Amino acid sequence: MPTPAARTTSATNLTFHDVLSDDGTVLRAWTNDCDGLAEGPTVVLCNGLGTSAHAWPALLRPDCGVRIVSWNHRGTGGSQRPADPSHVEIEHFVEDGLSVMDHFGIDRAVLMGWSMGVNTMFEMAVRHPERVRGLFAVAGVPGDTFATMLGPLRLPRPLVRLLSVSLTRALLLGSFALTPVASRLPIGPRAIAALSHTGFMLPVADAELAATAVREFLTTPIGWYMRLALSTSRHSRVSLSQVSVPCAFVAGRYDVLAGARDMATAAERLDDATFDEIRGTHFIQMEQPEQVHGLLLDFLAKVG
Repeated sequence: MPTPAARTTSATNLTFHDVLSDDGTVLRAWTNDCDGLAEGPTVVLCNGLGTSAHAWPALLRPDCGVRIVSWNHRGTGGSQRPADPSHVEIEHFVEDGLSVMDHFGIDRAVLMGWSMGVNTMFEMAVRHPERVRGLFAVAGVPGDTFATMLGPLRLPRPLVRLLSVSLTRALLLGSFALTPVASRLPIGPRAIAALSHTGFMLPVADAELAATAVREFLTTPIGWYMRLALSTSRHSRVSLSQVSVPCAFVAGRYDVLAGARDMATAAERLDDATFDEIRGTHFIQMEQPEQVHGLLLDFLAKVG
């Protein structure tokens, strides 16, 4: 059932629902189809770890032409933490995605993933192929994500994995001191402009919406986020030989969190896949929303 009206964000056409996952965890799911009357195909979004709908400006337009259904990860954005704290692996995110699909009456759909959400959607395609019509991957790889980070530096994969996991562990250990600081940072268009000149992110199309996305991201305690990240770091590569649906990969040329080369390699190993590399970072759907959305619409037309 939809949650109370206070949880409906009319400015961005979002409606939130409470969904019960298989292990009893209550998730906050969302859709851009407030009235249940949206025209166009349904896409199930497996979002980036701990991120919100506000990271997708093109999908928040009333005329985007796509019905989006998604959810917030366990312990983030209003979703409960699981009773068993170990239930934060990719396999549990797959269960969450299926529960959300069942809630909205979706038997089979195209999945779109961003960042760690790409792991989730490929795992779902292998475990439950009957629920998946196609896979649209944005700035993410089908497993072993931590070994593909720092792509532009072209470092050896074992070294990259060691560095990225070690950094995550260090942030987890220091989270008690970092969370109070991060939660009080003044995030607005000026902060986004400053961030866009670091190389980690390029200038975005909508600085106000990006600021909202960052503020919501920072509401998650750093310790819990790093616990989620460490759990997902154990997700190994998905066997692409078991994926038979059409796939599309959209990579950011300067992405330091999901290597474009690894995405291109994954596309080459699939029978029916395309690869597009565009100017951007890990946040290409915020930096180049029209281009990414155009590629999504082309993919949906191809899948039919």
